[in-house]
Amino acid sequence: DPLDDIDVERFDSDKNKALKECQLGLNWLKQGHEERLQGLRVFCEHRDPRALDLLLPLLLEPSPVERMSAVYALGRNPSPSAVDTLLELLETDSNAYVRKAAAWSLGNYSDFPVMKSLIRSLHNDVAAVRLWAASSLAEVGSISIEKAQNVVKELLLSLRIDQEPLVRSNCIWSLGRLYENISDSVKKEVSEGLFIVLLNDIEPSVRYESRIALEQIKNSDVALRLKNLIEEGLLL
Repeated sequence: DPLDDIDVERFDSDKNKALKECQLGLNWLKQGHEERLQGLRVFCEHRDPRALDLLLPLLLEPSPVERMSAVYALGRNPSPSAVDTLLELLETDSNAYVRKAAAWSLGNYSDFPVMKSLIRSLHNDVAAVRLWAASSLAEVGSISIEKAQNVVKELLLSLRIDQEPLVRSNCIWSLGRLYENISDSVKKEVSEGLFIVLLNDIEPSVRYESRIALEQIKNSDVALRLKNLIEEGLLL
């Protein structure tokens, strides 16, 4: 029986270790700047609902490092009470590291109205923020067909116009995640967009990501087109 292979003592030991670390983290969050940073590191790794009331005020700290760390911790420990502040930080914080953290964390708030703000960041912010906005939009789009199709439209736009290869790669990853959630007509738009990238993108890593995404699409027309490109020598 596979259950016999479970190391119960190790499981209990790990659980007790996590509980002790969380208790230390809670104590640190009530102290000064350096101690709070230690506490924030704990809750970037562990989930504990007791931390929420201590984490939320730290989103407004003057220190960008504390704000950023609190944002990450509230991505790990989602709270409905954090949504509005996280959106405000994504849209208005002067520190790009804080906005990047917010773009990542909001991917864990896909049940809330975060899509429009993430789309704005995808198109208008610095590359590090755009990259995480593209990834988080995959989570947001997975909630419904309507959201998926809205997100796909914006990802295809960024895939065409974004100058940063890593952002384009993340757009491809998110398009692959959402492919099964969209209508047949939009699937055709996605596959066509990926073929355009495969044949024309100047960055080899982006072309590679596009090929991988296309190979994972379960569609006979896509498979045949890839096969023909290989036979014509346009793909290795």
